[in-house]
Amino acid sequence: MTHPIRRGALPLSLLALATAAALTACGGGGGGGSGFAFFPTPTPPSNPPADSTYKAEIRRTAMGVPHIKADNWPGVGYGYGYAQAEDDLCTMADSFLTYRGERSQYLGADATLLASSTIGMPKNIESDFFHRHVISGDVLKKMIDAQPDNLKKLVEGFAAGYNRYVRDLKAGGAGGAHEACRNEAWVQPIGTDDIYRRMYAANLAGGYSNFLANIAAATAPAPVAPTKVSARSGTGRKAPVQLAALRKLDLPELQVGGHEGVGSNMIGFGTAATGEASPLLFGNPHWYWRGPDRFYQAQLTIPGELDISGTSFLGIPVILIGFNDNIAWSHTVSTARRFGFYQLKLASGDPTSYMRDGAAVKMQASDITVKVKGADGAMTQVTRTLYKSEYGPMVNLAPLNSGLAWSQTMAFAIRDINGENYRTFRNWLRWNQAKSLDDFIAIQREEAAIPWVNTVAVGRGSAKAWYADIGAVPNVSPAQVTDCTTPVGLSIQPSLPRVPIFDGSRSACDWQTDADSAQKGAIGASRMPSLLRDDYVANMNDSYWLANPKAPMTGYPDIMGPAGTEAVSFRTRMGNVLAQSRIDGADSYGAKGATSDIVRRMVLNSRVLTAELFRAEALPIVCDGTPIAVSADPATGESIGPSIDVSAACVALTAWDGTGVTGAKGAHLWDEFWNRASRIPAASLYNVPFDAADPINTPRQLKSSAGTQLREAFGAAVARVQASGFAVDAARGEYLFATRGGKKIPLYGGCGGPGYFTISCSENRLDKGGYTMDGNPNGNSYMQVVRFPEGGVEAHTFLTFSLSDDPASAHNGDYTRAYSEGKWLKVPFSEAEIKADAGYRSTAIAE
Repeated sequence: MTHPIRRGALPLSLLALATAAALTACGGGGGGGSGFAFFPTPTPPSNPPADSTYKAEIRRTAMGVPHIKADNWPGVGYGYGYAQAEDDLCTMADSFLTYRGERSQYLGADATLLASSTIGMPKNIESDFFHRHVISGDVLKKMIDAQPDNLKKLVEGFAAGYNRYVRDLKAGGAGGAHEACRNEAWVQPIGTDDIYRRMYAANLAGGYSNFLANIAAATAPAPVAPTKVSARSGTGRKAPVQLAALRKLDLPELQVGGHEGVGSNMIGFGTAATGEASPLLFGNPHWYWRGPDRFYQAQLTIPGELDISGTSFLGIPVILIGFNDNIAWSHTVSTARRFGFYQLKLASGDPTSYMRDGAAVKMQASDITVKVKGADGAMTQVTRTLYKSEYGPMVNLAPLNSGLAWSQTMAFAIRDINGENYRTFRNWLRWNQAKSLDDFIAIQREEAAIPWVNTVAVGRGSAKAWYADIGAVPNVSPAQVTDCTTPVGLSIQPSLPRVPIFDGSRSACDWQTDADSAQKGAIGASRMPSLLRDDYVANMNDSYWLANPKAPMTGYPDIMGPAGTEAVSFRTRMGNVLAQSRIDGADSYGAKGATSDIVRRMVLNSRVLTAELFRAEALPIVCDGTPIAVSADPATGESIGPSIDVSAACVALTAWDGTGVTGAKGAHLWDEFWNRASRIPAASLYNVPFDAADPINTPRQLKSSAGTQLREAFGAAVARVQASGFAVDAARGEYLFATRGGKKIPLYGGCGGPGYFTISCSENRLDKGGYTMDGNPNGNSYMQVVRFPEGGVEAHTFLTFSLSDDPASAHNGDYTRAYSEGKWLKVPFSEAEIKADAGYRSTAIAE
């Protein structure tokens, strides 16, 4: 069914959403009764006016997935902006406040962001100063000027489509939708600059975003009379400076928001693995379930010019992970460092000027004023003067250590390679239109723009799968690391491994440029890791080194990540075990071959590698028939009673099937145990240490001498389970769940630490409501298994948290229920498939 919506009319799309509540296409999991009523069929369509500035057709299929079709770039952007707003308006409107730096004006200074994202959850005032400072007018102009014409038209249309939905909603349309925000003053029209700010902000997840509060608070000290510069504050290379109580930062997590589970899995199988003419891609970002960075699934079509299906962040008009008729790709967070610090030697008597090659350079000052709404509704203003150097914004590192504070003689600037990278969305848009895997690879090498992720891709007609960490990465030579790292930098490096902390007083310490560098200061594409294999390539957030363990890659710049070290996660090991066992036919799925059906089952099987490796060894140690004395919890330091009866837990753990599927009984015991046992130093825990020649199978075997520590870990784990109110043999889905419409939806999987490949990583403690995925969790998000049979595309997908975050929407929980039941959506791609979908409905919009 189709109906037109023209300017001035109220949207009828909520009427169609109601119909979708009963859909169960492809086992869509929409059952359970949504309470949505059915409405009469709309009037048959008439064509939008030929002279419309923007017009698009939004065809929705099962789970509400929009397939947006238009004749041109503004039109497809218009449809996409409208569809995203229709499903996720409140989150989008809130995020535009963030990128404009207006949160304090509407929501107060001290409130924090509502949901976690790549900037974490800072206070509104810090977020406002950061975004106004970093995305300044000159930066925004560079961003806009660098975009190709078709992308500019896409952005223009997206903003117009979003505004169309807001305008109609404010006029009283879409009754019952978005009750949380529809009457708020901050839900307002946007301009194209808002989209460009949002796009640029996405660049910064591997750099500036991790230091938001440090940049927002980097104010200069008042000048004082000149004094002699001490050896401590000098920038010459000497012995490391002794800094007390330096807080250690966990950069692999810090780069993507600081929560375990923010990462991804991806495997590309070549034809030697699939046993057929088509390669196959499995992609699965472990990403935010809430907030501005949550994924949105859609298909964008301009006949003869664009036909791409997949996902993007809210507010982004370009597909970031997905497939077209010729290629499919996914991403995982890279280990490459995307930023560095410059220690500045300040000019005598002027803490806002720094020395460079013997000459004083004045910092660029910006007086930034933020409006702040008080508790009484009164509006005040807060002004800060923030500074930029030629390297990038000044950064306050005093929270790491007071000795790193901006003083009269020393200060720090941060440089983010992606702060100067305006090619990212051009790269993705070109990928959206790629004609072959060779075309895809050539684009990646030419643009070298991907900001902070690895890539795996497969293509129609290609026997091989592609892995690459080719993107924007700082170009620092080993000689510079030796010569330019300051004494203070040497002291910081243990907390910031592989982050360049250079002397800013010498141009010799500038990041270098190769002959094939896509931008100044970046490594050239020819020196970044890539691999083509006809069996498989994979990444699970460890470095490029083990994209395929049969062909380990070494010799790349150190800043790209570790190679040959024990920094190999159990999740990486599990992923490679799954892939290689499938190729060998050594798993439980029968004959060899990475077929779509088997891969879809395999990636949801919730196996736990540490349990497979160590449960049989641990049980005799921790379950010897005696209670366990634990004075304090090894994980939290909390006091625990003198004696823990573990007998019932031992029975449950012995009977456990070793997985985290929804019905598995006892998985929480292992999770809680391993989260504590893993704190034991590896040298004390494992009989067989890590071996770089066998990284997938080492370390292994528990040391009997670790028995006392293992028993303490188990006793504390059992105490946690006992305190939770959940039985020791509770089924996984009882305590790992998401809530939609007031009902719990059982889930499966777990966190990467214990070696789950299927990820549902909750931020909640078991004894504080269970492992609920309702707060700010991370885990399986947009999942796709794609192959290229002759004459078409076969794609199965999940959007695990569902398309809409509006509780009133029929698509607030349907996809989540399908995911709970393991029912993949065979998403339609061709025109015939879209129109044949049981949930098909169409809305024409124009203005």
